[in-house]
Amino acid sequence: MQENKPTLSYNAAAMEEAAQIMQIRARGERPLAFVHSYGCQQNVADGEKIKGFLEQMGFSFTQEAEEADFILFNTCAVREHAEDRVFGNVGALKNIKRRHPSVIIALCGCMMEQPHVAQRIQRSYPYVSLVFGTHVIHRFPELFLQALTSGHRVFSRGEEDEDHQIHEGLPIHRDGSVKAWVTVMYGCNNFCSYCIVPYVRGRERSRSPEAIQEEFEGLVRAGYKDITLLGQNVNSYGKTLPSPVSFAELLRRLDQVPGDYRIRFMTSHPKDATHELIDTIASGTHISHHLHLPFQSGNDRILQEMNRHYDREKYLSLIRYAKEKIPDLSLTSDVIVGFPGETYEEFLDTVSLIREVGFTSLFTFIFSPRQGTRAASMPDPVPAEEKSRWFQELCAVQEEIAAARCQAAVGTVQRVLVEEEGKYKGMLAGRTDGNVIVDFPGPASLIGSFVPVKITQARNWILTGEWLSGGNKEI
Repeated sequence: MQENKPTLSYNAAAMEEAAQIMQIRARGERPLAFVHSYGCQQNVADGEKIKGFLEQMGFSFTQEAEEADFILFNTCAVREHAEDRVFGNVGALKNIKRRHPSVIIALCGCMMEQPHVAQRIQRSYPYVSLVFGTHVIHRFPELFLQALTSGHRVFSRGEEDEDHQIHEGLPIHRDGSVKAWVTVMYGCNNFCSYCIVPYVRGRERSRSPEAIQEEFEGLVRAGYKDITLLGQNVNSYGKTLPSPVSFAELLRRLDQVPGDYRIRFMTSHPKDATHELIDTIASGTHISHHLHLPFQSGNDRILQEMNRHYDREKYLSLIRYAKEKIPDLSLTSDVIVGFPGETYEEFLDTVSLIREVGFTSLFTFIFSPRQGTRAASMPDPVPAEEKSRWFQELCAVQEEIAAARCQAAVGTVQRVLVEEEGKYKGMLAGRTDGNVIVDFPGPASLIGSFVPVKITQARNWILTGEWLSGGNKEI
């Protein structure tokens, strides 16, 4: 059994030396960093750790790459489209580097853990000075210092950190004051045939429940209201700990922390989702009645080819139990359209499952081959145009379901966490417990509060309402 002993393991001396150098190199009074994270919430959380290092080095942050002394793209490898966007945006940085030769350009994240990508960067993008993968974020200060002082480009990937330990105590610069992320585990052991994640994130490693709870309690004390627990498969949390702790047990421990907040989590794998987990959500005080449970396909043959380790009936049985225990449960999911060898009849099994479950929303993607996965080499005879038609058909069905669900909310009073000002003057935007967006007029002083909102209108996936200001400001 793997032991995940927490280690405090970043180079403070390197961080101080890099800070001194950047203070001299900066074009302004303080060095500026532009950091952009692509992809999933785990990438966002990783980006906040890197920004934590930069903040301690004396950096401020900018939304304009042109102004920056340091530019970092934190990349995603899940789909081809995401990779294409990164390469296009990295190509555009060449002109910035020409105008400002002193700028340091860096790439990190999942794409950089793929050897063919790192080789392409090394060969075709000579103005990129620093490239590092997901396993060596704790080494960022020394890698950055090397890029500043060594006179050569720096490349560092996961094979240099083969123990893949949990590195606690890294600084974090959180991007918001209402919502926060807490990583509970890293990596994935499932090896779904289409997925690159186990190859770029490594095998499963769980943080200790004590370390998680300490971070969680700090966020509650700091006033964060919406705290999401992250992992590639949170339902298998704790299996690698010296004394295993189930994810349901972790949820129960966190739910007991005093305060006014909401707990979310993602992503769950159906093969590891249990009745215990559902019961924990149902009995919880702070746990959101929203479950993101990717099913990917409604056809058993395709699920087997995907290496998902459950079938349609097991998934639906879990959903039926969840709806029985949590009548107001909001369900969301991920779906892949056009998996290699999928027929139209098999695709229709996915459509029928969507109709049967009645999801609040779906994240739907056309199959994207990932180099190094088993699915990338499978025969794939269905043309892209046909897959696109299937995709549009599925989206139309889900839009119909979502519209009906939103319409059913009209007239109800929802507890909404106000997250930010809306797109239009005087409007606020927030989310219900079921993770549905609500727009309503109100003062900016409500941001960060849970308030009662009466729903007056349904617009596709978004609700419009009015704040019931006659009651308490916060409920």
